[in-house]
Amino acid sequence: MARNLLKGGFALRVFDINPKASEGVVAAGAQAAASPAEAARGADAVITMLPNGQDVETALFGPAGALESMQPGSLLIEMSTIAPSVTDRIADRLKGRRIAMLDAPVGRSSQHAVEGKLLIMVGGDQADLQRGRPILEKLGDTIVHCGKTGSGARMKVVNNFMSVTINVTTAEALLLAEASGLDPELARKVMLGTVAGQGHMATTYPAKVLRNDLIPGFMVDLAHKDLGLALELASELKTDTPTATAARPIYELARAEGHGRHDWTAIYAMLRDRRRLKK
Repeated sequence: MARNLLKGGFALRVFDINPKASEGVVAAGAQAAASPAEAARGADAVITMLPNGQDVETALFGPAGALESMQPGSLLIEMSTIAPSVTDRIADRLKGRRIAMLDAPVGRSSQHAVEGKLLIMVGGDQADLQRGRPILEKLGDTIVHCGKTGSGARMKVVNNFMSVTINVTTAEALLLAEASGLDPELARKVMLGTVAGQGHMATTYPAKVLRNDLIPGFMVDLAHKDLGLALELASELKTDTPTATAARPIYELARAEGHGRHDWTAIYAMLRDRRRLKK
């Protein structure tokens, strides 16, 4: 990402607690800094992208932190994947110093980062996004304004929640296929032709529950039945299916609450209603 900024004509000063981590970028034309404060001195924009929230707060507010040298009117672009509460706390501290902030975590792969084709989820004022856009456009080809400050961080957590959960279900499905004597590659190709591989976000949800339409294309009752068949098969084959096991009670609850003959996307409607009742 730093190389793409250099290629885009931006002048960079860079800092990492591991000096070797920035050697390649320095060789490509960036200037090495001895601290976050030195890296941020005189900069129009400061970018942080670190493993966790504590690292970000240390880089900004710790000894020789970037805030020591950031000037009123400058812009922080915080691109880490961290707790939204930390993002909010950082934004509140910067506001008192009249420093603008965008939270802008990224999606897609490391190869997309190399190619400058990341998806960037941005939270912040529209005017600040316009200031930061020339920078972000060197890093990604899809920039999504998610809303006010903190919205980008929240969107990234939601996105990763789904990705990491589906990863486990994907592993379970391929293992069940293999344990059943099926070729996992064949199973993958079959599932790419169904909702299993195409995903609910692209298929069932926009067609049904997100349109407030619960007329069944595939009923909750049938989903519950089919999940039971899969769990029986997994049990026979002594194959672990923890996400499937966790999903079964949710379908049972949906049936108990009168959604059995509704479209299977009614799970979302049910969970949404239950949350409203808890407020």
